[in-house]
Amino acid sequence: MTPATLTRKDFLSVLDFDAVDLELCLDLAARVKADRALGRRAPTAEALDGRHVAMLFDKPSLRTRTTFEIAVRELGGHVVAVERDVALGRREPVTDVARNLERWVDAVVIRTFSQQVLEEFAAATTRLHVVNALTDQQHPCQAIADFLTLKERWGSLRGRAVAYIGDGNNVAASLAHAAAMLGVHLHVASPEAYQLPDAVVRQATRVARHGARLRLFNEPADASAGVDAIYTDTWTSMGQETEADVRRAIFAPYQVNAALMSVARPGALFMHCLPAHRGEEVTADVFESEASVVFDQAENRLHGQKALLLMLLAPAARV
Repeated sequence: MTPATLTRKDFLSVLDFDAVDLELCLDLAARVKADRALGRRAPTAEALDGRHVAMLFDKPSLRTRTTFEIAVRELGGHVVAVERDVALGRREPVTDVARNLERWVDAVVIRTFSQQVLEEFAAATTRLHVVNALTDQQHPCQAIADFLTLKERWGSLRGRAVAYIGDGNNVAASLAHAAAMLGVHLHVASPEAYQLPDAVVRQATRVARHGARLRLFNEPADASAGVDAIYTDTWTSMGQETEADVRRAIFAPYQVNAALMSVARPGALFMHCLPAHRGEEVTADVFESEASVVFDQAENRLHGQKALLLMLLAPAARV
């Protein structure tokens, strides 16, 4: 590990890593993925021996909870599941929850609505490592899995172009941060009122390397022309259910279908963070096509999060 990894307490955003950390995380994720077949003989099988990681989930989860729990156990650590009704400020202030857990566990993985609550939780402690497993504003663990998947397919990431089609949401924000750091051009096509926040654009511009450019579009075809991958997400995220009908109407022109894929570069990949709604943001034929890497992305959540836990909790580990 490089010394840069030794100073990281939390991972609340991709921006909590610098570019060196992010590239190291992807390399480490690839190595732990290759070593998984070794089981308990893997070099990192006891890296978190004696460590406890708590899970605080305000939102439903399939991929995030399952992959984090497996990651902790396969690294030799122990998972503590905290019940939702006592986790984040319902019975007592969120800062008190954090200060209690700091006395018992080494890290907390949090999946909640508010990025502010997450930041308050992390700021209340001096030793507890806090990981963002998704908020309404950011989804940094997904971005690690996404770029691990692309690196596996392409080898080198620099100079590649990805189009993100749809709501400029948490997934798009973390994708923008990571793409900029890794030298990947990102085109984001969204309806006018649903574009990537200005703050995210400024952040991505500030950390951009190797000539990476973030461009915003209104038309999906313009954003997708000649790109190496097209990415989309659900039009209605958790907590937005009352907006579902309105969003379906607004986002209908932003569906990823065969016609849209045809304007990308030949061999372009299709990406989705899941869960997907066939017939809405993506057609079934694209989702099930050879271009689709959606289940590679899902698998790589496990390996990316293993690497992340190692960087935060066992920076001296060697693979």
